[in-house]
Amino acid sequence: MVGICSGWERKINVSSILLSSNTQWVLFSTMILGIAAGTIGSIAYWRRQNLMSDALAHAALPGVVIAFLLIGEKRLIILIIGAAISALIGALFIQIITTSSRISEDSAMGMILSVFYGLGIMLLTIANRIGGGNQSGLDSFIYGQAAAMVRSDVYTMLFLAIIVILLVFILFKEWKIYLFDPQFAKGLGLSLKGMNALYTALLVTTIVIGIQAVGVILIAALLIIPAVSARYWTESFKAMVLLSAFIGGTSGAFGTIISAMGSGLPTGPFIVVVAAVFFIISLVFGKERGLLIQKLQYKRQQKEYLEKVSRNVQIDSSGGDMT
Repeated sequence: MVGICSGWERKINVSSILLSSNTQWVLFSTMILGIAAGTIGSIAYWRRQNLMSDALAHAALPGVVIAFLLIGEKRLIILIIGAAISALIGALFIQIITTSSRISEDSAMGMILSVFYGLGIMLLTIANRIGGGNQSGLDSFIYGQAAAMVRSDVYTMLFLAIIVILLVFILFKEWKIYLFDPQFAKGLGLSLKGMNALYTALLVTTIVIGIQAVGVILIAALLIIPAVSARYWTESFKAMVLLSAFIGGTSGAFGTIISAMGSGLPTGPFIVVVAAVFFIISLVFGKERGLLIQKLQYKRQQKEYLEKVSRNVQIDSSGGDMT
């Protein structure tokens, strides 16, 4: 009887959480964030810069803490500006290192990721020891805590995420030419430097608006996993962007729902786990590149080859009998 009552209480508690207006707003914002991450993540995939997402996400942490130390309170728009400046500085350092030395881009990204993240953790430790710093909730930027977001935070995230989504889809033809035929794009008068700058700005924007919900450690996963998962299902760039946006949005929504069911559970890990489930399904059952499809195609090709060899042997043997 006690077990039945506790089960009903748990169901009622979950229902009340999901019906809460604040939870619904947070749920909607993380879904839009996932869609934005899926769309810009597809562009990052084709630019072969998945590690760039991880490097800039970690590079954003020092900016968050420095912005908090300067204003002395947690105001998301100010922290986002600080994170964006820090991430852009990280991107600039990566470019300087790769262009002025023989260090590869991947090595430069790894260096910036480690140095900036270490600096961010050091500053975070200092901030937590200052009066009020420990209660500021800055630790939520490490693993993400969407439940800690207030209405103004949600509005800020929604506004910036929608801008990212609109700029990807409005300029879809330009993105396609820029990614797959840069010389043709240059011939059409499309500025490659301008597109590079816009891509970096959209990537940084997606990262900085997602670090409170998903965290600096895992926001890169939300940018990478949906795009990689979508690639297993289609060869079309347009279909890949749409499917990646769907996977990202669904992961954001379900991850937030799961984290809302517990008290103080971080949102980021659950969002990434849901995205990882989509990846495993895509890896096995993907229509274009899935392991199961490849296995079936291999068996069919093997069968066709054996049938062809068998027909050739029969023809040769019948020709020999006639002679």
